[in-house]
Amino acid sequence: MSSFQLNLNPLKEPLGFIKVLEWDFVVTLVATFLWLVSTSAWAKALTDIKIATGHNIVQELKPCEKLTCYFGSVTSMGSLNVSVIFGFLNMILWGGNAWFVYKETSLHSPSNTSASHNQGGIPPPSGI
Repeated sequence: MSSFQLNLNPLKEPLGFIKVLEWDFVVTLVATFLWLVSTSAWAKALTDIKIATGHNIVQELKPCEKLTCYFGSVTSMGSLNVSVIFGFLNMILWGGNAWFVYKETSLHSPSNTSASHNQGGIPPPSGI
């Protein structure tokens, strides 16, 4: 019988942890982009639904060509509007999360190297 073992040794090293942060940043960016695309698609579909079920639908019905038809009302779509607003708010939340994940990666603050000291950079402070 074999047992499942997960090797977490690469994550204990600083370089392994940096790779995890960079992948986390990429996944967060992808999720943010997908929220933007899906919410925009839902907003466009909701607009199309409102247009298709608006008061102009009476003129397009075949029985209403010979008879006089009156438009009553459309069901309230307020909760659907709220779902679009929450979708965009969720996208903003993911974008904020991406910013904080970006600040944790090495992309935001590259490591100090000795090359900056040779080019006239300020040396790091010595001990107390």
